[in-house]
Amino acid sequence: MSAIGPVGYRLLVSNRELKHCGRHGHITYAPDEADLARRLRSQTALGEAWRCLRCGDWVLGPPRGSGPADEAPVPARGKALRQLTILRVLAVERIVRAFVLVAAAFGVYRFSSAQTALRRSFGSWLPYFRPIFDRLGVDLDKTAIVHEATKALHAGHGVLLLVAGGLLGYGILEGVEGVGLWMAKRWAEYLTVIATAVFIPYEIYELTKSVTVTKLVAFLINVAAVVYLVLAKRLFGARGGAAAYERELEGESLLEIEAAGEDVRTDHASEGSDIGMPTGRPSSG
Repeated sequence: MSAIGPVGYRLLVSNRELKHCGRHGHITYAPDEADLARRLRSQTALGEAWRCLRCGDWVLGPPRGSGPADEAPVPARGKALRQLTILRVLAVERIVRAFVLVAAAFGVYRFSSAQTALRRSFGSWLPYFRPIFDRLGVDLDKTAIVHEATKALHAGHGVLLLVAGGLLGYGILEGVEGVGLWMAKRWAEYLTVIATAVFIPYEIYELTKSVTVTKLVAFLINVAAVVYLVLAKRLFGARGGAAAYERELEGESLLEIEAAGEDVRTDHASEGSDIGMPTGRPSSG
């Protein structure tokens, strides 16, 4: 911040909101309270303009909404806008995971239907590969791939259906989390924390058995997501809970309205002081 100064920093923050408004449109609102409406409205040569509640820019044309001030929209801006970006990243990760799980469930279901044929094909092809592995000094029947494949091929049909159902249910849960997080719903934040935290002990158990990059990265992402959501979004009463979070959002919106009023008052004060200043040279006598 020292390199660009406080004014430059405010411009960078404002640019973030401007980019968001450029993608999703401005949010203008005409409150019923006349004093607040005067602060947010300006008359130009091209017509009336209203101040955007997100980026603070002036927008030509009628407001997009109107009503009491306490019913005004509270758009994400500043810190809340950064949090929304992180929520969208988590949402995309959850949706991608949902597609993978649903595809895996479909694969297990199809596998269970063709299990007998696959078992027969596996048994007929295995002898052809056994001499090749014998020359390499590897006992093919004791390899992990053959061991796991044999277990899957000889698993009961009911067990495979349960696995497919579990994968499908988990995939649907991940999809619901992803959609809710993308829409910035608070219930989705709670659901994500609970559903993710439930599997953390199992992930720790898996890491004690064997540590791989995939397991470690997935574990760190899940822990970071839980900690971030609980602290940043003030879930489960953390840092004042939902009431404190709502006050934070409303405070940012009200600060924008007060800043608009302060700009108007400052402009009026400067105009009054300019009028009161003498424009000619002081008389000599």
